[in-house]
Parts: sequence; structure tokens; C-alpha cells
Amino acid sequence: MSDRQANQPRGDILIVDDTPDNLRLLSAMLMNHGFEVRKALNGQRAIFSAQADPPDLILLDIKMPEMNGYQVCLHLKADPKTREVPVIFISALDDALDKVQAFAAGGIDYITKPFQEAEVLARIENQLRIQRLQHQLVEQNAELVRSNRELEQFAYVVSHDLQQPLQSITGFIKLLLLKYENQFDDVAYDYLNRIHDAGGRMQRLIQDLLAYAQVGKYEQDFQPIDTSRVLEQVLENLQVAIAEKQVSLVHDPLPTVLGSETQLIQLFQNLISNAIKFGCPNVSPQIQISAVPQEHHWRFGIHDNGIGIEPENLERIFEIFQRTEATRNYPGTGIGLATCKKIVENHNGRIWVESQVETGTAFYFTLALG
Repeated sequence: MSDRQANQPRGDILIVDDTPDNLRLLSAMLMNHGFEVRKALNGQRAIFSAQADPPDLILLDIKMPEMNGYQVCLHLKADPKTREVPVIFISALDDALDKVQAFAAGGIDYITKPFQEAEVLARIENQLRIQRLQHQLVEQNAELVRSNRELEQFAYVVSHDLQQPLQSITGFIKLLLLKYENQFDDVAYDYLNRIHDAGGRMQRLIQDLLAYAQVGKYEQDFQPIDTSRVLEQVLENLQVAIAEKQVSLVHDPLPTVLGSETQLIQLFQNLISNAIKFGCPNVSPQIQISAVPQEHHWRFGIHDNGIGIEPENLERIFEIFQRTEATRNYPGTGIGLATCKKIVENHNGRIWVESQVETGTAFYFTLALG
């Protein structure tokens, strides 16, 4: 530890008490243990001092003239500049109701006079430690938000810039296959088809990455959205897959919710296409969409009769690029469910899954009332 760090005070403490002897005693005790100390003989001075330069912690007496400790604490907690400063009440009042009132006013601890020096120091250290940890969490969360934004921006830019050259590659491969089909031997024809298929997989990955990066990228102006219209659009988009797999789909009457139409189409389409894609072999997919009203939201469910998900994989399937062993033989990028989770959370809802292997899966999510 450097000399500068060693000489830094352990914390800035504001002591508020209308008795000068109490102020001197507490002040001397805390300064002897390396704290920086400020003193106030009444509530108004305490509020002025705290607002001018918020301390790390306040030791506050209750019984004071003009403005008692409860009133001082309520005033401090009402001010955005001082509401986060922890307040420890230190008082001769020992009745349980006094303590309850102190906590109701916003205090985080209570010390009864006459106090023991070790107790006061331990309680102060505990609250300062909690405060430091809270500040660290706030800073780490802010850094995480910034990092996630940079990552999403990177994914968006890279994916967007890759699309055009990749489209050129797959386009020229398709032209070669059409124009010179009879001039290639079987091996060359097979290689070109593989290149074309790989390019198609890369395009799907890029499109999925773009969709994931764009969720929540811009300020959302949510509107009342009729989810029956959303479903109509999704079924139109998926009509080829529905016809090929002979899908049976039924649904409850669907409500109006508050949201983004584009994102809700994406959400329903991802979940329904998954239900079609991960069907059991030689079994026509059966999909049921439920919508149940609850106190502040609608709970939707998309139920299928597909291959199901192993219990150990239920927690991680919403993570980006995560694919279970059972789905590795199916096409996909591992981004679709991560995008669904992001969309639902962007709508202040939650999404979860229930599943039984070889029986089926139900994805549930909540959306705000429209």
C-alpha cells in the first residue's frame, strides 16, 4: 500500500447531535480510528452539510429541538443528492416503537446509548463495506451495459458488411451451376453445391446475428398490437414449411398487447418455426398457442409435440450460440431463442420453457396488456 493510500481517511462521517459532549466523544473516537469527521448540532445544519457535500455515512441522534432525527432522515431520503447516504440512528430511546420508526424513516441501523465503542465501529465498518460493494456493483453493471452495447454494435456492423460479398459469392455459384451445369463432372458439381449450401448457412447466421443485434438498438415506441394479426403474418411467412410438414395449428382467441409489431412477428415466428423444425420423425407437428390473461399481462404459450429438451439443457437454451446435442442434426444457428429472450425482455416480460423428451415442449412468455 502506498503512503498516500495509507493516509487516506477510512470514511467521511457526519455526526448529528444537539449535545456538544456527545459530539466531542464520538468525534474523538472516530478520528482516532482514521475516519474524517464532520459535526452538526441540529437538523438544519446537518441537512445543509450533507447537501453541500454528501458524507459516506451519518450518525444521527433522534431527540433534538426544532427538528428531530426522524424528520432529518426523511428530508435526506427525499433529496436525490442525499438519499443514498446510509443513516445510523444513535439514541437513548430504547423502545421497540422508536426503532421501528427509525427504520421507517429510512435508517439502516440503530445503536442505543450508552454505546460501546467496539459496537459503533463494527456497525459503521459494516455499512461502509456494504456501500463500497454497492458502488462496485453499479460501476460493474454500467461497464457491462457499455460492453454489451459495443458488442451488439460490432455484431451489427460486421454482419451488415459481410452480407453483400456473401450474396455475390452465392449468386455467382448459382450462375455457374445454371450456365455450365453440363460441363462439370460429378465431383466439381458436388463441390459447387457444397459451397452454395455453406454460403446459405452463412447468410442465415448473418441474418440471425443482425436480428439479435438490432433488438432494443433503437428507442421503442410501443403501440397496441393485435397478436391475431401478428400470427396471420407469421403463418403466411411459414406457409411453405407448414404445408411440407403438414402442420396442425390451433390457437386461443389472441389479445391486443403493447409492443413492437416487427419484434412480435419475429418472436412468434422463431418459436413456431422451432416447433415445426424440431418435430418427431414421421409425426406431423401439432402446435397449440394459448393466451391467458393475468393481472398485469398476458401469458402466451406455444406448445408442440416435438422431440423435447433434456432437463439439463432447459436453463441454457436461451443463451446465444447454444445448441443441445439432440438438435445438432437440425439446421440452425443457435441464435433464435436468444433473440426471443431479448425481445421479450425488451417488452418488460419474461420467457421460460417446460419440456419432456419425446413428448413435446411449451415455451411461455408474458407481454403487457394492450
